[in-house]
Amino acid sequence: MREQENILQLMESTSPDLMGLIFYGESSRFVEKEKVDLDFYKRLQISKVGIFVNSDLDYLLKKINDFGLDYVQLHGDETVEFINNLKAVSPIKVIKVLRVGTAIDWEEFQPFDEVVDLFLFDTQTQKFGGSGKQFDWSVLEKYPFQKGFLLSGGVDEESIETLHALAVKIPQLLGVDINSKFEIQPGLKDIVKVQGFVKKMRNKVD
Repeated sequence: MREQENILQLMESTSPDLMGLIFYGESSRFVEKEKVDLDFYKRLQISKVGIFVNSDLDYLLKKINDFGLDYVQLHGDETVEFINNLKAVSPIKVIKVLRVGTAIDWEEFQPFDEVVDLFLFDTQTQKFGGSGKQFDWSVLEKYPFQKGFLLSGGVDEESIETLHALAVKIPQLLGVDINSKFEIQPGLKDIVKVQGFVKKMRNKVD
């Protein structure tokens, strides 16, 4: 998210668990396209996730401090060594994005299981997410780790039944990341759509 009034309205109406701030200059949702009120973000009483793509360590540390981030979401080709270096100098929690095409090589991701706090599965695209397209979620039924994960990529209002059924099969599925299907324009959420989706999802969980 990016627009201050939009953020405040969504927090009041929906109380989301996490809020994403994109720090990738190629994204249409890049937080810093305009002047940013850092104090506003630091005051927000919500867990903030900074989304990064192949950023260097100094850039991450600056944004963690400037925005009061609680998580970093690494959406690029960051290595286990990079994550270890980050955690050696910061108490930040790490979400590692695993980009999924037609299949998943679970052995490839095994080393990350020991160093990250959450995984996030998203659809493989050339632009590091934001496609609004779903991958075949059934490939997650063979998820081999105990680590909790989030699901992204084309999640919409029609996904609720499928998501609920998937969470029953895979209890490690802790939540979903909603974005393009719930926007009026990039970085501006449709409050009514988000509110309706969240209410239905939480009722299903209950």
